[in-house]
Amino acid sequence: MKKIQLLDCTLRDGGYVNDWRFGYTNTVSIFERLADANVDIIEVGFLDDRRPYDIDRTIFPDTKSADMIFGRLDRKNAMVVGMIDFGTCAIENLAPCEDSYLDGIRVIFKKGKMHPAMEFCRQVKELGYKVFSQLVSVTSYTDEELLELISLVNDVKPHAVSMVDTYGLMDDEKLLHLYKILDDNVLPGIGIGFHAHNNFQLGYSNALTFLKYEGKHDIVVDGTLYGMGKSAGNAPIELIAMTLNERYGGSYVIDSMLEAINESVMEFYRKTPWGYKTFFYLCAKNKCHPNYLTDFEKEENLSVSMIDELLSTIEPEDKKLLYDKEVGRKYYGEFVESHIDEGKAVNDFLDFAGDRKILLVGPGKNIGLQAKKVQKFVAEENPVIISVNYLPKEVTSDCVFITNPKRYHDMTLPLREDRHKDVKKLATTNVTARNGKFDFVINRSPLLEKDEKIIDNSFLMLVKFLNRIGIKSIYCAGFDGYSDRENNYNNPEMEYDFVKREAVSLNSHMKASIAEYRKQMDIKFITYSAYDAEEDIHGAAI
Repeated sequence: MKKIQLLDCTLRDGGYVNDWRFGYTNTVSIFERLADANVDIIEVGFLDDRRPYDIDRTIFPDTKSADMIFGRLDRKNAMVVGMIDFGTCAIENLAPCEDSYLDGIRVIFKKGKMHPAMEFCRQVKELGYKVFSQLVSVTSYTDEELLELISLVNDVKPHAVSMVDTYGLMDDEKLLHLYKILDDNVLPGIGIGFHAHNNFQLGYSNALTFLKYEGKHDIVVDGTLYGMGKSAGNAPIELIAMTLNERYGGSYVIDSMLEAINESVMEFYRKTPWGYKTFFYLCAKNKCHPNYLTDFEKEENLSVSMIDELLSTIEPEDKKLLYDKEVGRKYYGEFVESHIDEGKAVNDFLDFAGDRKILLVGPGKNIGLQAKKVQKFVAEENPVIISVNYLPKEVTSDCVFITNPKRYHDMTLPLREDRHKDVKKLATTNVTARNGKFDFVINRSPLLEKDEKIIDNSFLMLVKFLNRIGIKSIYCAGFDGYSDRENNYNNPEMEYDFVKREAVSLNSHMKASIAEYRKQMDIKFITYSAYDAEEDIHGAAI
């Protein structure tokens, strides 16, 4: 019967969440709880000679540093290992195994580096360590490439070779296909491991599939406490241990794992949650490196469905998983150019506005308090009324400017009412239309302010857009200003909370920004606004 070893990598893979700063107390606590839980292999962190020794971090420049942190701890029956990302820790930084607290070294590498990485594994083995050859992004290997790697493994004879589902792309069919190639071709005496990630919510399920396969080799299955780890997280070790106890004769102490989660892990989860998220789903769905998605999100210009479509266009397949910033820029530029015809949107909007005056309407409380003043202006001037992210009751909008997906969600049903059925929709590219198309779609990114405090203020975005397309005069109502009060908005459902200091600062920034735009266009406020008045007051924000 095959031997099953349970490996915990919380202190290593979990470090992606907190930059490996677990704190010495938590590090010791987690280690000792895992030892008490009878975990077979405990991975204590990265060996990386680019990082200095820090007693509070589980990333070490050499084995001596790892010894300083863990050397006096009782490992009980556990094997203790560290990990090296090939190329980040020179062999000279590893003491012989007999002089180290570590029993083994796991070496991760991408397929393009398999030959030098396996030679490095040979050197580590010669120092006396149990070596684990970890195949990063194993789903990127063709069958031929995997067989090539296996020939190197059979030559070096590491303790184990592991499938690493780096981007959480596997399902049971893909896992079993790769596993069978390994099981049929890896020499006896070499273990086979599996390291899951949870981008598709299949980390634990795939671990169960791995356990069920009737292979010829001993196996190593990875997990982390509460799934703590890179991207969407890992298969939770407490779940794997439960299954091993129930079905495979395991004797793991789940309560010790739960104590570690409660004592140490949850404080990191509360600060920086991991687990299944749309971000990691999109990366896995499109089989791409998460840095592409990060770059595209930084543009703050595209809706989630547009980003999904953009990710799907990146070619070839190897470029998707091997991040290339220039490739990302190329595809982003091509996508925006082909999907967003802002020139047509601007021309259509100018035709719609004609020569009429333009009145911008915000959701501040003064749109209600000074409704008669606004209504008088509308009756006398017949302006084009553009409301911002909402539909006012006091006047009827001709157009609504939409920059926020949540605000659009709240407006979709009111927009179908008879009163609003003819309202035009001017939307930025980060919002996707429902049940039809927007009348005008414009790039969001160029409308953002440089000042982080007001970067996406929708009022300023609209003023900037109108200024860019040559509008020289606008009237404004309902843009009261930021406030620390609870009743800032004419519509209570739109409330935000600000402390007084924030409100005063934001109003000051807004006033300065409006003053700059007034150098190029005539901006008049019909209702009272902190962006216009000389003294500081409190009002509503959008």
